[in-house]
Amino acid sequence: MFNSDLSIQSLRLGVNYQLGADLAKSDVFTKGVPPLDSDNFNVHGQTTLVSQYALPFRAPYSGQNSLASNAGRETWDLNLYLGFRPWEGAEIWVNPEIDQGFGLSGTFGVAGFPSAEAYKVGSSYPYARIPRAFLRQTIDLGGDVQKVNAGINQFAGSQTTDRLVITVGKFSVVDIFDTNKYAHDPRSDFLNWTLVDTGAFDYAADAWAFTYGAAVEWYTGQWTFRAGIFDGPVVPNSTDLDPAFGQFQMVGEIERRYELWGQPGKIAVTGYLTRARMGNFADAVQLASLTGGPADISAVRTYSSKAGIAANMEQQILPGVGLFARAGYTPGKLEAYAFTDADTTLSGGALLSGKFWGRPDDTVGLAGILNTISSVHQAYFAAGGLSALIGDGMLPHPGAEKILEVYYTLPIYSWQLTLDYQLIANPAYNRDRGPVSVVASRLHAQF
Repeated sequence: MFNSDLSIQSLRLGVNYQLGADLAKSDVFTKGVPPLDSDNFNVHGQTTLVSQYALPFRAPYSGQNSLASNAGRETWDLNLYLGFRPWEGAEIWVNPEIDQGFGLSGTFGVAGFPSAEAYKVGSSYPYARIPRAFLRQTIDLGGDVQKVNAGINQFAGSQTTDRLVITVGKFSVVDIFDTNKYAHDPRSDFLNWTLVDTGAFDYAADAWAFTYGAAVEWYTGQWTFRAGIFDGPVVPNSTDLDPAFGQFQMVGEIERRYELWGQPGKIAVTGYLTRARMGNFADAVQLASLTGGPADISAVRTYSSKAGIAANMEQQILPGVGLFARAGYTPGKLEAYAFTDADTTLSGGALLSGKFWGRPDDTVGLAGILNTISSVHQAYFAAGGLSALIGDGMLPHPGAEKILEVYYTLPIYSWQLTLDYQLIANPAYNRDRGPVSVVASRLHAQF
């Protein structure tokens, strides 16, 4: 039997239609609602509906945080991007959002979770929140003048190649760090968490992946240097951020842009240091051996430091063909603070435009992921431990999590339809379960 949880909601739209008009030639019907852009105000929006289904797979046993076999879930979100220019070079953005739905199994069961549109919290009914509200100040320092097109959280205008960009407020760390034009937006490209961002980049965030902080970017020639400081959750992977800013993360990044055989590319290296109350896996395993109970990471949390490094590459091969790769490492002694259970990660893939087969608005993407955890991290799960995402109650036969994702996106009037398939070997690092096939559809529109 197939089980799927979807709450039916009512959405009403108004249409102004002129009798005798050619609907097929209507810009609104084919291109969507035009954005509301002016010199000092900017309004954009988007909506995305993702439906995923995990086909039946081998599961001799299951734990509290295991992925369920033969089950489906849906997520839906609606955003507005409201911008205002208070003075020269400054932009204020507020992004109200409505969310509904759950990830597969309530967003449990896979470290490289198959939908980055699913958060660590879910709801059967729509709820509103404001994930971003920030000020961005751009200070031109000279060099060539570049045109900037209007878009989501971006005013039209110009900027110089050498500049400072300062961002303060509420946003996501990965809005600025670890970006990649081929794999970074689950609403238009890959869906998997550890393709959208580097799996071992345990960036500070609440359960929706956002936080308060400040970042500075210095663009100079072909280089960009970034640094930021961000608030952390009160408890790892929780919805509440530390109001006293006593738990925090510092992030630094160096990016180098270049041309290879006349084609643009870039490489970036990102490092982070987190200071917060986190549990040590060895301490949790030792405590479990003394008490005889399952390992509990929450019982051994102390104020600690967690560091990690990530690398990120993108390379255009020719117009319409691009490659990307990511790699990351963290020592694997401490629990995941705000992202996922991946101590080392390697991912890479390619995107191909449909113009090569006569459909220039289509895109096909193919990528692979290899996630691993340290031996003491494995021992924690073997002792019955749970994390924010995974935990099968036992782990007698650990193995690397291997994931393949392929998608095809095509336009349907002003919408984009994506068909997505993921094959997950050793979900939650468990060779006793899976492999899992996950199929998905995504419907997206924006203006």
